[in-house]
Amino acid sequence: MRRRIRMGMVGGGQGAFIGEVHRMAAALDGHIELVAGAFSSDAERSKSSGADLYLNPDRVYGSYRQMIEEEAALPANKRIDLVSIVTPNHVHFEPAKLALEAGFHVVCDKPLCFDLNEAYALQKTVKETGLIFGLTHTYAAYPMVKQAKAMIAEGKLGVIKKIVVQYPQGWLSTMLESTDQKQASWRTDPSKSGIAGALGDIGTHAYHLAEYVTGLQTTSLSANVNTMVAGRKLDDDNNILLKFNNGAHGVLVASQISAGEANNLNIGVYGALGGLLWSHENPNQLIVKWSDKASQTYQTGGSGIYPIAQHATRLPSGHPEGYIEAFANIYTNVAHCIQAKLSGKTPTNHQLDFPTIDDGVRGMEFIYKAVQSGKANQDWVIL
Repeated sequence: MRRRIRMGMVGGGQGAFIGEVHRMAAALDGHIELVAGAFSSDAERSKSSGADLYLNPDRVYGSYRQMIEEEAALPANKRIDLVSIVTPNHVHFEPAKLALEAGFHVVCDKPLCFDLNEAYALQKTVKETGLIFGLTHTYAAYPMVKQAKAMIAEGKLGVIKKIVVQYPQGWLSTMLESTDQKQASWRTDPSKSGIAGALGDIGTHAYHLAEYVTGLQTTSLSANVNTMVAGRKLDDDNNILLKFNNGAHGVLVASQISAGEANNLNIGVYGALGGLLWSHENPNQLIVKWSDKASQTYQTGGSGIYPIAQHATRLPSGHPEGYIEAFANIYTNVAHCIQAKLSGKTPTNHQLDFPTIDDGVRGMEFIYKAVQSGKANQDWVIL
């Protein structure tokens, strides 16, 4: 009999930004139930956060190690199935590895790990355990992004020649971290973020989106990696040339000092027969421009939508779906795959459509190669 997937969360306690987003997304379709958590490195704050979420105090833990150990000791019909990791980058690897080794599936925020060695080690653990690992590259989960992917895969645009993906933000256009603003502080701190700032935070999203939508892989890049705010320790503005495995060329911009921009991720893909445009500021529309006929606009829930996009859609056309719904598409597909594994069934291709450990490793390799190129005066480097 199918049942809800029981989830434990690492991080996401009082004062956290992304934890509540994960909780809303996981709960949206009713397949996942939050039953446990280690919500802070401070045991008292973790307990208080659990109380705010109406959890059983016995299932609210003072550390992720305690949660994983004590949950693993519970009977099979009580323990968690899934661990959601919503911590800063330097606290991704260990809880993910411990969870997998204890037999729990994992959903983790991006980028995958603090450094590339951790990423490779975690990939090895996922392969060895055979467990499900989802990564929250949320923007690839919008219905119109999936529509774009399906149209390109069917050859509607012809041979892909050009990809332009941009992710401008402006929230770090000043030295915000000097005010002890929590999100700015850890994202610009090499001891917590890793070797990259904007590259890891939003550049990986843009990179994943370009490869996901086109079905292509980057073979080499030339990166202009900048720190534009004086005194900042990590990059905040990046302009990168890409070459793809079909001969296409691309441009990737990842900037957090573009003052006035909020979260303007957008992508344009151009083939021999036409191009398409998608923007996160208008995510329910996909614009397709043809070389020999009038442009078309596809709408979430509307006509002409491919099954993979329909699978990610909940509402009729004209009823906008947004960030939480896209996040939920990842959690719901992960839940379906866990349910299939529990019942000895095979998930559908649509249910398997979420970012995995391999996407996470490619994202980490992208970070390291971009930094390498930036330090070598924008030399081309091979991925």
